[in-house]
Amino acid sequence: MSTATQMLRPVVKVVEGMRLSEGAGVQIRRTVGTPKLRNLDPFLMLDELKLPVNQASAGFPDHPHRGFETCTIMLEGEMQHKDSAGNAGVIGPGGVQWMTAGRGLVHSEMPVGRQGRLWGFQLWINLPRKHKMTKPRYQDYQASDIPAVEAAGSRVRVMAGQHAGTNGPIVMKNPGMLYDVILQPGAAVTLQVPQGWSGFAYVYDGAGSISGSPAKMQHALMLGGGDHITAEAAAAAASSAVDWAVSGVSSGSESNGYGQGEGSGLKFLLIAGQPIGEPIVQHGPFVMNSQQEIAQAFADYQAGRLQDPRDNVWEGDDEL
Repeated sequence: MSTATQMLRPVVKVVEGMRLSEGAGVQIRRTVGTPKLRNLDPFLMLDELKLPVNQASAGFPDHPHRGFETCTIMLEGEMQHKDSAGNAGVIGPGGVQWMTAGRGLVHSEMPVGRQGRLWGFQLWINLPRKHKMTKPRYQDYQASDIPAVEAAGSRVRVMAGQHAGTNGPIVMKNPGMLYDVILQPGAAVTLQVPQGWSGFAYVYDGAGSISGSPAKMQHALMLGGGDHITAEAAAAAASSAVDWAVSGVSSGSESNGYGQGEGSGLKFLLIAGQPIGEPIVQHGPFVMNSQQEIAQAFADYQAGRLQDPRDNVWEGDDEL
């Protein structure tokens, strides 16, 4: 066995999703960012949204951010993001939006359409002190932009980081990885997670085991020390498996790997990152290193200067 996969990361804590209301009364389930798991440096929050579109139509109206990054992952439905400077984009099934809030912006996230179901996630990722006041940036990727590694009944969509020589498109300020792992019934996979990184898996469909511990829907499994995990989907009758190539959750989604059928196999997000190790001072949508910086964020927001309309949020880094 290679030195890269010698120490299995055990599951050291399991957190069941807590029902909460966010935005304009939209019901979500939260795991990271609750009293049971306040944060997991550098990760601040993970929400799952899974509702008929007409029950989530009020969406998430204008709200500010400063000092961290957000990642919106869609499985079903479409979500439009738009900021106070008029920058906008739409993420469809299997798509991802990575937003570096940096020094600040004001934006909304609203469902598109009235039919079908809205199913997705939002992850909040802290920024190191040196990047908290960087220029805001958007990275929008549709399902076709995200590479996948398939092997023996497993499909790993690499959104960020590297797996089996395949790199994800998201550029992260802080080293990390973000995978969407889809296993057919009875299939198994081994995934490397760098030593020293914080990590967890969030199970969003099916059942099975992760590093030998039971994996249940709507639960986050916090990982201990080591350099890899194993995951295995629960076995099922052959008739429950659906051909990925001919089935999808919605029109145009055949390529994103969700077509094995809801409730079968095992599907989870694997999220890991290098800890920042700095003080975390959070007040709602502002995450800084001190109370003084939080007070300044509120003052800037109230004065209408949180977002600079001259910032080109579609271009790369600008640390000014």
